[in-house]
Amino acid sequence: MAIVYHPEKVRFDALRRAVEQTESEGGWAPTRWYETTVQDPGPGFVRQALADGCDVVAAAGGDGTVRAVAETLRGTGIPIALIPQGTGNLLARNLGLPLVGTAALDSAVRVAFGEHERRIDMGIAVVTRADGSVEEHGFLVVAGIGLDAAMIQNTPPELKRRIGWLAYFGGIARSIPSAERFRVHFRLDRGPARSLVAHSVVAANCGVVGPGLTMAPEAAIDDGLLDVAAIRPRSALGWLRISSMVVIDNGILRRTTIGRRIADRRSESVRDVVYEQTASARLLVNGPIAFEVDGDELGEIVGAHVWVDPRSLRVKALSQE
Repeated sequence: MAIVYHPEKVRFDALRRAVEQTESEGGWAPTRWYETTVQDPGPGFVRQALADGCDVVAAAGGDGTVRAVAETLRGTGIPIALIPQGTGNLLARNLGLPLVGTAALDSAVRVAFGEHERRIDMGIAVVTRADGSVEEHGFLVVAGIGLDAAMIQNTPPELKRRIGWLAYFGGIARSIPSAERFRVHFRLDRGPARSLVAHSVVAANCGVVGPGLTMAPEAAIDDGLLDVAAIRPRSALGWLRISSMVVIDNGILRRTTIGRRIADRRSESVRDVVYEQTASARLLVNGPIAFEVDGDELGEIVGAHVWVDPRSLRVKALSQE
């Protein structure tokens, strides 16, 4: 086992105790530890772990650490394990891993050393900056432009460290009053060119984007598709409808058969969010706009090609029996 860990996110002594006990019980060789730095948030250490012959690489930290490890492991056949220690823990939420407390840490370590795994899709975003430069970023849960990226930009990191996920509600409150609609020109797969006006456009690889928040209820992490949502409320009532849909309809109601029927009927009347499923999408905006992947705000872009690499990542998971 290799563990790539973020030193500011991880309770190192507790993690090391859990790892040493589990590796000993399972007959594993001593774990190799790699501490991330500002200069290398993970990729270089993952490559070193692979060169050292590790069979599994665990990401211990927040969503940024998970993404950095996953980007490097994509297509290698070496599985990633998750030891969630961040604010959002987005992929861990979508995989149903326990998140809070010592018991959750012990459980995550047992899953990391366990035999159960699954293959999942990974999203890729090739973005163009205003100066014409091009960058590629992987994502596991969501990539977005507009309001969702501005919300992250307007959430102070020190506040996230103090109060966790609740800090994002302040970011939302600061972002909505100044949020501007923008026109996005897009093409899905090989379909016709279209355009619309929205506050935000997100491409979701899986549905849960936060505690109790489900943006794309039909998204599946291994279906070879992205669920693209254009968020475009036209009034304060529209924002309320979206909030109700993300929290109640997509989350609570869809847990039962009757609830899903109610949610489906309600969604037919909501025009504040437009959904499409696609394997790839090309987006172009008229001016620089904020961009994020998996909760990390990555500056402004003028265009993006987002696509899915199907089942390209092995991940340690709970038994699905």
